[in-house]
Amino acid sequence: MYLQALATDVPPSSFTQTECWEILQRSPARARLSKRSRLILHSILTHDHGIATRHFAMPAIERVFDRTPDELNATFRTEAPALAGRALAAALTQAGIRAIDLDALIICTCTGYLCPGITSYVAEQLGLRTDAFLQDLVGLGCGAAIPSLRVASHVLAAQPQATVACVAVEVCSAAFYLDDDPGVLISACLFSDGAAATIWRVTPGATGLRAFDFNTLHVPADRDKLRFEQRDGKLRNLLDPAVPTLAASVVEKLWAARGPRPVARVVAHTGGRDVLAALAPVVAPHSLDASVRALRSHGNMSSPSVLFALEETLQETSPIEDGDFWLVSFGAGFSAHSCRLGL
Repeated sequence: MYLQALATDVPPSSFTQTECWEILQRSPARARLSKRSRLILHSILTHDHGIATRHFAMPAIERVFDRTPDELNATFRTEAPALAGRALAAALTQAGIRAIDLDALIICTCTGYLCPGITSYVAEQLGLRTDAFLQDLVGLGCGAAIPSLRVASHVLAAQPQATVACVAVEVCSAAFYLDDDPGVLISACLFSDGAAATIWRVTPGATGLRAFDFNTLHVPADRDKLRFEQRDGKLRNLLDPAVPTLAASVVEKLWAARGPRPVARVVAHTGGRDVLAALAPVVAPHSLDASVRALRSHGNMSSPSVLFALEETLQETSPIEDGDFWLVSFGAGFSAHSCRLGL
């Protein structure tokens, strides 16, 4: 299947890491933290850990750690479809097609739950046909964008005349939690909100890029190293210190199985500074600069992040004939996913 368009969107409210520290200083939640926890937050948010700015859709972000589960879910219900819709509308404009031309819409997320899913809201918002196929993928975590593309490839294999849109959207601020667990603290310093939309057909588009060679790896034994749990009715992120090593390990296995076709660029989920540092020797001599830049500008947006890194890559280089782009994402499960984009 061929990429017709790629567009991204973030909430208009942007905060530097220093501003995030100042917000935490004013938050009533600060009083609930130990001195050690406050020192961890200060160290991460006031020093360079690879992130300059983050975007939050949550209104009155200073109250985020004191909102009720109902308030968090209400924000997700409003903001996730809005983010996804804006990204998809931009992708449609870029591709020169109308929402009514879409035959299928696939949306992945992990930072909230809606039934019916986000696709129902976006289909109504943009005016998709009522017979368009809607598919919501929930629970795949940060790695979800590439499995979503794999679903799109199967839809197009079954219906070659179709036009398929894929959107990865996360409102991580609707899943913020704060306590003295170091993984929870680090999560509050890393994650942000955003959406990325792609459009696909079986015929070449403006980019000339074709997605193929999908692969996946899951390690259930390490499931509890990175996942959401429910605590007090809220989502609470479990983030083990071993995550950078785990990410490097699973990516290394996918990299070893990539096949003989040459790779020109590696495009990875942003993860965090330590995660990218662990990945660098695995894919050397290829650079992860696009992922580093996406992380610095936006933080870790979970599932859309790898597509933000792809957008960065496409802005600095055109597809070339002597090698593919190799995309890799990873996250809850513990799982990792890859595919190629090539001419």
